[in-house]
Amino acid sequence: MSFETLNSPGVIKIGSPWQAFDKLWTSVMGYHANEFKFKEGVTPMSTLNETVGMIVLYLVVVFGGREVMRNRKPLKLNGLFKAHNFILTVLSGALLVLFIEQLAPTIWKNGLYNNMCGADGWTPELVTLYYLNYITKYIELIDTVFLMVKKKPLTFLHTYHHPATALLCYTQLIGHTSVSWVPITLNLTVHVVMYWYYFQSARGVKCWWKEWITRMQIAQFVLDLGFVYFASWDYYASAHAPYLPHVGRCAGEPFAAVCGCLILSSYLVLFIMFYISTYKKASSRKANKKGGDTPAVSSMKQSAAKVADSCSGVEHMKSNSLVARK
Repeated sequence: MSFETLNSPGVIKIGSPWQAFDKLWTSVMGYHANEFKFKEGVTPMSTLNETVGMIVLYLVVVFGGREVMRNRKPLKLNGLFKAHNFILTVLSGALLVLFIEQLAPTIWKNGLYNNMCGADGWTPELVTLYYLNYITKYIELIDTVFLMVKKKPLTFLHTYHHPATALLCYTQLIGHTSVSWVPITLNLTVHVVMYWYYFQSARGVKCWWKEWITRMQIAQFVLDLGFVYFASWDYYASAHAPYLPHVGRCAGEPFAAVCGCLILSSYLVLFIMFYISTYKKASSRKANKKGGDTPAVSSMKQSAAKVADSCSGVEHMKSNSLVARK
């Protein structure tokens, strides 16, 4: 796919995003991007030991850092926070554009099913993008480090889903699941919006649409699970129970399918719980306040709300982190 269609003198040629990316990749790596090979034990962060090691390091830094910061003043680091979120906005957007450029022509030519289930959907270009997306998951671990040094509450959802996503991306890379591009592109779309929101919030810009980001995240997981469950069913039915209805056999390893189903299902449950505890409780409190409770009743409700918020992590949402990161 290329946008370079004009050859007249004086006309500026515009190459495709992949061509620009490939040129940058080649200048750094010394070979073309589609020549990249993901090899376990050779490629950086390609083994389970490395992945688990990074997750353990993340947990040590986050929880150890929380103890170190316990009797210290919170660090602002607003400049670094803005840079971090802006960089992740750009990275997510760039990867999304590259994925779309690779996927759109093949989906148009071969159809959606072949692209998400056929072994031919596991192309060298997509493997390169899958790997880069996987590496960005380690950069996103810094999100939680910022919460720790700012002394914001570390909710289970936030602490869990970052390392779980790194593990998820790793299992799909070594499991060669052709359906990987579906949750990845949806996730990148949400991340462009989410990290842009955090960047603007750090600049002091108030955005009215923060609640919609959580809704986007929930919709993302519903779509993810629809595709992933279908691909998993298609594989298991064709391989182990051919008498059951199925279309064909989706490419990928069984363990990768199990990991994908379990982790994505946990995300959906946790984000729905987060949405209810954050936005529905807030709406309920506003309605009760408008109802004109007596001072004693109002005081009791406020105390109960504080306890509930503390347990559910809503205090974190009230302090410039109104969106769960995924």
